[in-house]
Amino acid sequence: MTPEQLSTAVRDVLTAAVDEGDLSLPDGVPAQVTVERPRNRDHGDYATNVALQLAKKAGTNPRALAELLAARLREAEGVEAVDIAGPGFLNITVSAAAQGELARTVVEAGESYGRGDALAGTTMNVEFISANPTGPLHLGHVRWAAVGDALARVLEAAGAAVTREFYINDRGGQMDKFGASIMARAHGEPVPEDGYHGEYVTDLAQAVVEENPGLLDRPRDEQLVVFRDEGYRLQLAEQQAQLDEFRTHFDVWYSERSLHENGRVEHALDVLRGQGHLFEADGALWMRTTDFGDDKDRVLRRSNGEYTYFAADAAYYVDKRERGFDVCVYLLGADHHGYIGRLKALAACAGDDPEKNIEIPIGQLVKIVQDGQELRLSKRAGTMLTLGQVVEAAGVDALRYSLCRYPADSPLTLDVAQITKQTSDNPVFYVQYAHARLASILRNAAELGVDKGELRPELLDHERESLLLAALAEFPRLVATAAELREPHRVARYLEETASTFHKFYDVCRVLPMGDEDATDVHRARLWLVEATKVVLANGLGLLGVVAPDRM
Repeated sequence: MTPEQLSTAVRDVLTAAVDEGDLSLPDGVPAQVTVERPRNRDHGDYATNVALQLAKKAGTNPRALAELLAARLREAEGVEAVDIAGPGFLNITVSAAAQGELARTVVEAGESYGRGDALAGTTMNVEFISANPTGPLHLGHVRWAAVGDALARVLEAAGAAVTREFYINDRGGQMDKFGASIMARAHGEPVPEDGYHGEYVTDLAQAVVEENPGLLDRPRDEQLVVFRDEGYRLQLAEQQAQLDEFRTHFDVWYSERSLHENGRVEHALDVLRGQGHLFEADGALWMRTTDFGDDKDRVLRRSNGEYTYFAADAAYYVDKRERGFDVCVYLLGADHHGYIGRLKALAACAGDDPEKNIEIPIGQLVKIVQDGQELRLSKRAGTMLTLGQVVEAAGVDALRYSLCRYPADSPLTLDVAQITKQTSDNPVFYVQYAHARLASILRNAAELGVDKGELRPELLDHERESLLLAALAEFPRLVATAAELREPHRVARYLEETASTFHKFYDVCRVLPMGDEDATDVHRARLWLVEATKVVLANGLGLLGVVAPDRM
């Protein structure tokens, strides 16, 4: 029995009491009844304070309402005992058979266990990397590449339709400087002082020349266009390859330049003008964002006719909403904290609810330490540590898990030696090892000719079995909570606690027969529990984009 099923049972009891005239609830039976695990297991498997919440509306005292509900709830299938504590708390003990049945539920659900419909019907755009196509992705992008992807996975598991989006900052003077830098390297000339100086620029120059024979003989202005556009294409392809290797895949790669080329900026201004928040002053076009809490109004078009970056931001937001997204999530770095007010004001100027249609989580910086030294400089990148180098140093699994394990709004320092060592005090190893151990038990069972057979759930009545089942039962609610709060780190912490609960179970509960001992129904029931635990750990690691290995 899952907490959700027990919550439904409590609601059914409330509904029956109302229908039969034993209880009056003018506002009706609540849509949700909270059922939680008590800290002290002596108080039962689950507890609810529903009697305290509804007593006043029902015109009675909490204790009396608790007694009414307890009497009915004791008759519910799977409920073994109901006790009343304090002023009206209901402590509920579930029968071993009802609790053990969860093992079958999990195994039969497989990859779908933990997925829910809390966000069903919601379409979400999650933009979690915005970068120039003028060089490799760097350390500043690493955290969002892991956390943003994990957040998208969690939101999907909660039922949302999610589009992952990468915003390409491919407009402006930096693109011409990029092309000029590549062209200079191709001619063996010094790179312009304000250009790009990493060794990767030399590699790009060589590749562009090889793919375009005779390019160096053409007029310099024509060369610049080719070097710029081809360098863009090659560098963007490298960014995509790096992210694919990191298991971060985007559904949309959106070009900032396309907003201007396709008339989306002008269209957005027409939309915003229709909302009544644009005005002209000093020859420039402004948006009155101060109407919605911004610290100053924002210029959209300068007096010289040039559009500002904020005009592109406005066009991009309007475009997202017109593409049908209910919620636009912008995951931004610590240096973009000032964007929160202006983006929320932008949403309001567009006629949207800034508390509903746009979300702007801010992530803090991450440092990577190796051999006691912070990794900073990349000769190939010029001035940065690249995503590829960080992955090479730490590995995809260790890096993704470690980045997702902490709230994104907290500064983070990761030591390569700590996150890659294969010991139980390394969380990613601890969880992956638990999954590998579960897989090993199932392999050993197959070699012994012991299969799960038909589950007898009532045999899973040991305290350690009960605790492990309770942990597995919490997984769907944990996923829903992580999605609601936009906190994928909750999944990692849950996995560690569940792995610990499994190890404690395995220490005292013999799963496979010893020697010539015949397999019993208890062994078979525990195999069901082992497979269910393996399913949950695999599903949880999958939400973080981390491999669940069968062998280590």
